[in-house]
This record gives sequence, structure tokens and C-alpha cells, in this order.
Amino acid sequence: MINWQSIDTVLLDMDGTLLDLHYDNHFWMTHLPKRYAEIKNIALADAHKQLAAHIESQQGTLNWYCLDYWSEQLALDITALKKETRHHIKERPFALEFLAFLQNSGKQIYLVTNAHPAGVAIKFEEVAIEAFFDRVISSHEFQLPKEVLGFWQSLAEHIAFDPARTLFIDDNPDVLSTAKAFGINHTLGIHQPDSQRERRLENIDAIDHFTQIMP
Repeated sequence: MINWQSIDTVLLDMDGTLLDLHYDNHFWMTHLPKRYAEIKNIALADAHKQLAAHIESQQGTLNWYCLDYWSEQLALDITALKKETRHHIKERPFALEFLAFLQNSGKQIYLVTNAHPAGVAIKFEEVAIEAFFDRVISSHEFQLPKEVLGFWQSLAEHIAFDPARTLFIDDNPDVLSTAKAFGINHTLGIHQPDSQRERRLENIDAIDHFTQIMP
């Protein structure tokens, strides 16, 4: 699928692309409601209802991904709570092999994530991926999520890359669409970002595992 001779730079998402999205889904949908109910002394069903409505209202915004925002809004230490489930953090299949291939091929490798820096730090403590990147970029640096064209314009001002010779891999179809609109020539989605949940992307070039694009 990929002509690697035409690629100089690889931009990689983290959650759902390099790492199993199960950790994040489990935290927001299961662990947080449980702990919220315990701490606030309310019924679990009420906790689910309150959190779901609030979280849904922020979808597609930077707040959706911001641990500081949720800590303030919920009056909880979200970073500390996220550490309680850190045992769920793991790489997706062949992620380390793919990163090693890119590094050995001399590509520029950037992690480009919407994840809050505190969340990134937790994951870097659990999985050995940080050393592969030339730079780690969180959308919080630009105060814009990857879903917004302005993020990509800011990214181009901070790192040198040719969009025509760049590959971007992400599990979020909206983010992939915005990257294409910016001019990223090669984009790929991930069919099943959460190992515990079936998903197939339609009308988007996508892969199951990185072995499908490695020589």
C-alpha cells in the first residue's frame, strides 16, 4: 500500500494507533464513572448519566482531551485516577516493530497526539516508544485539536515537513479528513483501535496491523 521511497516524514497518532485504545475507553466509560460514584456518593447509574452527557458535549474540542479541564469540571484528580488503570496500557500489535522499521529507514518520525501531556507521560512510563520519535507534539501546545485545520497550520510552523512526502496514521476519521484537507498526501486509518471492540472503517484507506505496510 505504501511506496516508502516517496515518504520522508511519518506522523503518528498515539491512542488507538500505536497504543490499544482499550485503556482509554475503559477509563472513561467504566473506571471513571465507578470512582466518580464512590467519591461523590451517588448511584453508579447517575454517575454514568452525568458523565456521559458532559463528555459528549465536548466531543471534537480540545476540552474532550484535556485532563486539566476534566479535573476542574469534576473536582477530581483525573491524572491520579488514570494511573489507577495504567496496567491496561499496551502497544497495538507490531507497533514497536513498525517504529523500529521507520527508524532504521531514516524517516522523520513525529508523535502527533491530542492526548494531554500528563496522559502522554503516564503512557511513556508503561511502553517503550518515546525514544523512537524526533519530537512529541501534543495538540495542547497549539490549543487546537487535530480535528481543526488550524492545528495543522501550526504544526507546519513548528516542524519542517513536506505534506506531499508525508504519511499520517490515525484512528480518527475526522482527524484524517482534516489532515487530507491540509494537504497531507498519504493518510491511513486503523480499523480496530480498541482490541476489545470490533470496528471497520468504510471509504477510508485503513489497516488492521502495521505488518500490512511494512516491507
